[in-house]
Amino acid sequence: MGKLEVVLTESEIREKIDELAARINRDYAGKELLVVGILRGAFIFMADLVRRLEVPVVVDFVAVSSYGDATVSSGIVRIIKDMDESVAGRHVLLVEDIIDSGLTLKYLYDYLKARGPASLRVCTLLDKPDRRQVDFQSDYNGFTIPDYFVVGFGLDYKQFYRNLPAVCVLHPGKEDEEACLQGPGRRNL
Repeated sequence: MGKLEVVLTESEIREKIDELAARINRDYAGKELLVVGILRGAFIFMADLVRRLEVPVVVDFVAVSSYGDATVSSGIVRIIKDMDESVAGRHVLLVEDIIDSGLTLKYLYDYLKARGPASLRVCTLLDKPDRRQVDFQSDYNGFTIPDYFVVGFGLDYKQFYRNLPAVCVLHPGKEDEEACLQGPGRRNL
């Protein structure tokens, strides 16, 4: 499938999630929070984030498609599974694994905003600003990364690699999954 190169270790990700959770806890102190994960990529990040939140949390999911099996967004966002919870009058945190083109998040943000939440913010693990096609920024961002195709920690290529505990660049060529599964440190890009 390809060669994997660690860019963010499991411990780096854990530390960043702790930082994000602390900010979210401060910002939503005394409020109930509806945390909405974008399936499938955000489920691992969201699970770790939610476990660190101290405010009352309700969890829901939305599933969208804009990639298919490609490595580049088609630009066409389809909602495959809508949320079960109402966002009207609630404080909503939309959680995504990565902002790439920004098309999916902008679409979902506008879609949820139209439903009348009391507040709506976005939390992402990764941001690739070099790929942005629309003006969109998250309120809580873990890491800004260069324009590499990354997998692991929920991110996939053709549904593979989501289970890796680190974030890795996927290079064409010989497979080296061991680096992401057991690599103790970050490798230079």
